[in-house]
Amino acid sequence: MATSVTYKCGMCGGPCHVEVGATVFECDYCGTQQPVPKLDDERRANMYDRANHFRRNNEFDKAMGIYEQILNEDITDSVAYWSLVLCRYGIVYVEDPASHKRIPTVNRAQFTSIFDDDNYRSALQYADSYQRMVYEEEAKTINEIQKGILAISQNEEPFDVFICYKESDSYGRRTPDSVLAQDLYYQLTNEGFKVFFARITLEDKLGSAYEPYIFAALNSAKVMVALGTSPDYFKAVWVKNEWSRFLSLIKQGQKKILIPAYKDMDPYDLPDEFSHLQAQDMSKLGFMQDLIRGIKKMLQVEAVPATTIIKETVVPGSPVGGVNTAPLLKRVFMFLEDGEWASANEYCEKVLDIDPECAEAYLGKLMAELRIKTREALKDCAEPFDDRNNYQKVLRFADDELKAMLTGCTEYIEERHREASYLRANMAMQEASIEAAYKAVAQMFKSLGDYKNSRSLSKECYAKAETARLDRIYNDAKNAMKSGAYKEAQKIFEEICAYRDSAELAKQCKNAIQRLAKKTAQRRKLHRLFVAGVFSCILLFVFFIGTDGRVFLTPSMYRQAEELFDSGKYEEAGAILMDLNNRYKDVVQLKYEIAKFTKESNSKLAYSLLITIPEYENSWFLANELYRKHSNKW
Repeated sequence: MATSVTYKCGMCGGPCHVEVGATVFECDYCGTQQPVPKLDDERRANMYDRANHFRRNNEFDKAMGIYEQILNEDITDSVAYWSLVLCRYGIVYVEDPASHKRIPTVNRAQFTSIFDDDNYRSALQYADSYQRMVYEEEAKTINEIQKGILAISQNEEPFDVFICYKESDSYGRRTPDSVLAQDLYYQLTNEGFKVFFARITLEDKLGSAYEPYIFAALNSAKVMVALGTSPDYFKAVWVKNEWSRFLSLIKQGQKKILIPAYKDMDPYDLPDEFSHLQAQDMSKLGFMQDLIRGIKKMLQVEAVPATTIIKETVVPGSPVGGVNTAPLLKRVFMFLEDGEWASANEYCEKVLDIDPECAEAYLGKLMAELRIKTREALKDCAEPFDDRNNYQKVLRFADDELKAMLTGCTEYIEERHREASYLRANMAMQEASIEAAYKAVAQMFKSLGDYKNSRSLSKECYAKAETARLDRIYNDAKNAMKSGAYKEAQKIFEEICAYRDSAELAKQCKNAIQRLAKKTAQRRKLHRLFVAGVFSCILLFVFFIGTDGRVFLTPSMYRQAEELFDSGKYEEAGAILMDLNNRYKDVVQLKYEIAKFTKESNSKLAYSLLITIPEYENSWFLANELYRKHSNKW
C-alpha cells in the first residue's frame, strides 16, 4: 500500500511527496509549510493541480471557479475555502531573495478584513489543529499587508476615469493599446478630468508596490474605459485583474460604468463578461468626441479645460515688400485649432512666399505635419520631432523665446521617453524570475545609461540573473542526488561549491559513493569465498569420478576482474568479464555492478555487459535506456 502521494506545491508548483493521512506538509523545493487538500481520488487531485496553476499565474477568477466545483462536491474541504480566500485577495507568493522563503503579496486588496471573510471562517471551521495554525499565521501576515495598502490608498486623491489597457507585449515592446490609451489620457485630462493612466500616474511610484494606488483608483473612479486591439490583450492577466475587479464593484451596487473600447478586432471577440455592455469602436470617425461627451454626461459635470502650460501667442508678421503677413499667420493658427491641416499648410506657404525666413510659418507647417492644434500640445507628441526639416527651419530663423519653447518641448518628450523606459524596466524587473528574464531587464537598464539609478539596477539584475542560474544548477544537483546519481551530483556541487550548502552536499555525495563502494567490496569478498569453495568441490568431483568430460574454469581471470573492480578500475574489469560466460551467478552480478558504475563514463561498455545478462534484475531495461540515450555517440 502506498505510504505517500505526489502533490504539486500550491506556492511554487514543485512535485512533493506527501505522506498519506497528513494534513500539513513542507515543500521540498520552496520550504513552505502549507495544508494538504483531500486527495482521496485522482480527479480531485487533478482539479487542485489545475486550480493552483491558475492561481500561481494570477488568473484568480479561473482558479475560483474550480475551487467552487470542489466545494460543490465536498463542503467540508478546508483547503478549498482557504484557496478561495487567496484568490479573493489576489495572493501571490514570491521568493524573498535573502531567506529564499515564499512570502505573500496582495494584488486584490479589499476593504473587508481577511478575518471577517466568510471563506476564511469556513476554512477554520473544517480545519484540524495543524491546518488551523497555518491559516491563522498566514492570515495575520496578509492582514498586515492589507492594512498598509489601505493606509496608502486613503491618502490618494479620487479619480474620475480609470484607463485599463495592456502596456507591453511579450517582448517588452510598447503595445498599440498603450499609444491609444495615452492619447485618450491627454484628451480627457485636457477636458479637466482626473484620469488614472498607469504609464504616467505610476511613474513617480517606482520602487513601491503599485497595488495601493491601483486599489484606490479602482474604488474612486466612476468610469473605466477598457481598451484593446486584440482579444489576448483584453484577457491578459493584469488587464483582466483590473476590469474584473471594477465589474465586481458594480455588481456590489456601486454606481460605476465600464466602457469597452476596441480597434482592429471583431467586437464578438470581446470577453464574455462585456456582453451586456455597449462597446465602442475606436476606429469610427468621431469616437473620441462621442466618448468624452458620454463621460461628461455620466459624471454630470462640466469639465474645465486644463491650465495651459505654454503660452499661445501669434507673433505679428513684419511687412516685407510692403505686405504684412500677420493676417495670414492668424489664419494659419485658426486653421490648426480647427484641425484643417491642409489649409493651414497652404497659408503657411503663402506666408513663406512673402517672407521665406518666417519662423512662425515653419512652426505652422510643423504643427500641421504633426497634427497638433496648439503650441502647448507639442510637448504631448508621442515621439520626438527634432529630426524633422520644419523643426530645423524654425530653429534656424526663430528668436530666442521661440527656440527655447521648441527645445523645451523636445527635451520634455525625451525625458518622458526615458522615464517610460525606466518604468517599464522596473515593472519587468518585478516580474522576472529566471536568468534570461533578468538579463533582458539588465540590458533595458543599461540602455538608459546614467538615467537615475539605471546603472546600479542593471548590475543588480545581472546579479539576480547569476543567482537564478545558480539556483537552477543547485536544484538540478539536488534532484540528481535524490535519484541516486551521486557522482553526477557531486560534480555539480563541486562546481558551485561556494553557493549555499553545495560544499557540504558534495561531501555527502562523496560519502555516499564510498559507502556504496565499500558495501559492494564486502559483497564481492563473500562471493569470492563462495566461488572458491564451489570450484574446489567441482575439481574433487571430477578427480574422483575420473570422467573425461572435464570443466575448465578461469578463476584467475575472474579474480583479476574482481581485484580491478575493488580498486575502482571498472572499465578494465568489464573488459575481462566480456570474455567470461554467465554460468555462475557471481559473474552475472559482477557484470551488473560494473555496468551500473560505468553507465555514465563508458555507456557503450555498460550496454555491452547488460545485454549479456538480460534476465538479471532490470538489466534489459537499463540496456534499452542506454541505447536510446547514447547509441548515436557510439
